[in-house]
Amino acid sequence: MVSRSRTLSVSLGLLAVTALLSGCAGGSSDPGSSTAAGDADAPATITFVGYGGGGQDAQIEAWQKPYTEAHPNVTFVNTSPPDVAQVKAQVESGSVQWDVMATAPYAAQQNCGTLFEKLDLSAIDQTDLVEGTVGECYLGNWINATPIAYRTDAFPAGQGPKTVADFFDTDKFPGQRGIVTNLQNGILEYPLLADGVDPDELYPLDVDRALNKLDTIRDVTTFAPNVGALQQAVEADQVDMFLLPDSRLVPLLQSGMDITIVWDETVASLNAFAIPKGAPNKDAAVDFISSVVEPDQVAKISELLGVAPVNTAAKPQLDEFTKQVEVYGPANTGGTVLQDVDWYAENFNDVSTKLTTWLAG
Repeated sequence: MVSRSRTLSVSLGLLAVTALLSGCAGGSSDPGSSTAAGDADAPATITFVGYGGGGQDAQIEAWQKPYTEAHPNVTFVNTSPPDVAQVKAQVESGSVQWDVMATAPYAAQQNCGTLFEKLDLSAIDQTDLVEGTVGECYLGNWINATPIAYRTDAFPAGQGPKTVADFFDTDKFPGQRGIVTNLQNGILEYPLLADGVDPDELYPLDVDRALNKLDTIRDVTTFAPNVGALQQAVEADQVDMFLLPDSRLVPLLQSGMDITIVWDETVASLNAFAIPKGAPNKDAAVDFISSVVEPDQVAKISELLGVAPVNTAAKPQLDEFTKQVEVYGPANTGGTVLQDVDWYAENFNDVSTKLTTWLAG
């Protein structure tokens, strides 16, 4: 977790931390070089579950195409959206269909060994990976930032919100808000920050306090079930200010939408892959996800989506749009709060239930 005063140190820390990484022995960036357990060249069709839309298209381009070039006997079937409840249903019925699923690392960790496979990732050279990338039941693939942003035309002449507190000030800043209900996108952290909690003291999260603060904007907020739905609401001018991940802001900026990003305190989270317990192509899935943390693949996904790399050896060449959402780059003039994976891993199911109940109320 990172406060405003520690933004520089965190940025440097992400570049210097020595905990975890890249492909296989020798640190090669060749997607065919990973050496996970099992025969990676055996014929297999990996069912890959992502969030859909342009983000999944980028994953196909950055990760799946290089992998299938190196492993021509492996093919992919892509579907969406990822859902832990669906994994539970598949596991309990003994009919697991998915092989790789994008997920929050803490969702995989809390259900480690029950809904998700314990993974042997010892073949991965972890030297250059950001701390926390390799888990017992997950492998991180990028760091997502979810900054506050607004349609510039909704607040002309520089009169838009400038702080997290402004997002919750409906008197000074009227208009429709947009929030994704996914825990990864700051739905609990932002209300606590707005309510005066110091970034260094966020965890353990006071969930009740966060929901009480959300109550103050409930009547003027669109709670989107996923990032794609909120992106569409922004494109349709249905929301004025919103909490939208960097990877979804980039296509909006590319399309010519006039969007202002608010760099006050920004919530960021580790995104990951997990393998459902009993996955029909576990060995091929392990080998594939091991390849996505190699420098070339990490750089490519950052270039396509604007997400922050989990491999510090990666050197993405960002364009004018991805630079605007670079949470650990010069664009971010505020602070960054990186979600506490351990706290969420311990509390994920209970917190999810409490948030779901609040949303239904």
